[in-house]
Amino acid sequence: MVFDIVIIGSGPGGYVAAVRAAQLGFKTAVIERAQLGGICLNWGCIPTKALLKSADALNTARNAESYGIKTVGNIEPDIQQIVARSRAVSAQMSKGIEYLFKKHNVTLIPGRGKIAAPGVVAVGEDRIESSRIIIATGARSNSLPMAPIDGKKIIGYRQALIPEKIPATMAIIGSGAIGSEMAYFYTSMGTKVTLIEYMEQIVPTEDEEVAAQLSRSFRKLGMKVMPGANVVSAEKHPDRVILNVQTRKGAEAVEAEVVLSAAGVIPNTNDLGLEETGVKMDRGYIFVDDCYMTSVPGIYAIGDVLRTPALAHVASAEALSCVEQIAGLNVSRVNYASIPGCIYTAPEIASVGLRERDARAKGLDIKIGKFPFTASGKAAAAGERDGFIKLIFLADSGELLGAHMIGAHATEMIGGLVALLNKKVTARDLMHSVFPHPTMSEGIMEAAAMALGQAVNI
Repeated sequence: MVFDIVIIGSGPGGYVAAVRAAQLGFKTAVIERAQLGGICLNWGCIPTKALLKSADALNTARNAESYGIKTVGNIEPDIQQIVARSRAVSAQMSKGIEYLFKKHNVTLIPGRGKIAAPGVVAVGEDRIESSRIIIATGARSNSLPMAPIDGKKIIGYRQALIPEKIPATMAIIGSGAIGSEMAYFYTSMGTKVTLIEYMEQIVPTEDEEVAAQLSRSFRKLGMKVMPGANVVSAEKHPDRVILNVQTRKGAEAVEAEVVLSAAGVIPNTNDLGLEETGVKMDRGYIFVDDCYMTSVPGIYAIGDVLRTPALAHVASAEALSCVEQIAGLNVSRVNYASIPGCIYTAPEIASVGLRERDARAKGLDIKIGKFPFTASGKAAAAGERDGFIKLIFLADSGELLGAHMIGAHATEMIGGLVALLNKKVTARDLMHSVFPHPTMSEGIMEAAAMALGQAVNI
């Protein structure tokens, strides 16, 4: 079989590359060893959000009386139904990609792809020929040497998404998006969670004030939060795991029924024939140029196999840029300085651009506007007053450099700020924009006014 473009992997990078390639007239094939949609649709973004929606619904029901609604009897989660709903949502989205492939005449080749030579991909005994091969195989859980994943007592994100029962206690190693979201979910289900983070703050990629607010919110839920803590070893027993942790105050033993390892991911580049073909890599990550071509002409790579942010929307953006450059179109490069990050805890976190510490480290003269949701009428009416919007501007020009927010619906508000940051909007522009009232988003206008010393609502 001969194709114009062959893509290995069907996640947010692979399937987007395939559909766009087909739209541009390329005869396209996708090789996939598992379900369409990759980790994101099947074991990451989508099923996680389904679980978190169940957690939100549960917490809202538990607090119904604070909204003037009487409930009868205990409100308890049905974990089997929660998981079943999550898996059904993932299956539905995976079928959506199957539909897109049929609509655009993308050929799906089931199986494990391996590059046999430049221009040739082996799938079992079959040989697929193409002058352009795109690696989009994503990443998997990182198994820590001091606490290796066994799938039972020490689990990865896959096992965490499909629990047969709710554990009484859980320790989570790593407080990035996966660790923090699972910490919120399991705490909502009734598990006593200990969240352990090696860095000096949880959600270490986020603004310091955002991290501090999330810590307060988590502790309010009854979670134990341990930043600046290093897991030295793990002792497995029939009924528990004991983590030996070095903290700021000394050694501490953390006992839990189950441990979730959420300390990052590693790229799926093993057993792809890349080394034999001569593709340059470093610790499993692939080197590419601005067109996403590897060191071997005709072989490209996108998504989590690169050292770019391991985010679904980054993989999709790289997919479009890669394919459109292959087609000879004049396209803008992916702007990695304005990639939004979202964490779907309660409260939610969303950010884009420079953090305060980054701006100060660069020696930039900045102004900061911060609007707390305690002063928001919509937040008060909704009973969701935890959090704030923090905007960072250049002092002289007023240009927006970064936006950081924590609160209800933050992940839905950040997209507009990404566009505005790319257009070099200023604090004055934002202050004089008319936002609808009452909304959480009007906090953006208020934060800009605060940076200029002209706020009227706080």
